Amino acid sequence: MTFKLEATDPNSWARAGEIQTDHGKIQTPIFMPVGTVGSVKCLHFSELREEVKAQIILGNTYHLYLRPGLDVIEEAGGLHKFNSWDRPILTDSGGFQVFSLAENRKLTDEGCTFRSHIDGSKHLFTPERVMDIERTIGADIMMAFDECPPGDSDYNYSKKSLDLTERWLDRCYKR
Repeated sequence: MTFKLEATDPNSWARAGEIQTDHGKIQTPIFMPVGTVGSVKCLHFSELREEVKAQIILGNTYHLYLRPGLDVIEEAGGLHKFNSWDRPILTDSGGFQVFSLAENRKLTDEGCTFRSHIDGSKHLFTPERVMDIERTIGADIMMAFDECPPGDSDYNYSKKSLDLTERWLDRCYKR
């Protein structure tokens, strides 16, 4: 993957560029439709390509991991083949979804233990495991596992969360 900066605005932080991935080019800035479980609701991929002109879609690591599951995605040859999307895919790490399971999760330096919102089964996401999952999905752009603190967190909680996320980022990068 490469990024080429094509233009900057001298009066702001605005910039334009091009990201080259194995599944195509992405002109930035970009609107990225969300395909949580591998498809964008209410739109066929032909509409995304031809009418929306989507260059990339976002898939959700947490949701894809739980359903349809890694075995199904792997057997299909990755998410691109599973859903027939021939352009880039970005996967988020599932950090926000784990945050939303506040009553059903436990955070440690190792990672996050949580219970599925689907069937209550117990799972462990570590930074390394999340990188492995995103590779199995076949993402062109992968997000590092992070802790998402509540928006009303005080300074101490936010600092602790940032420190944990930075430690996890190092482990994601090493993986």
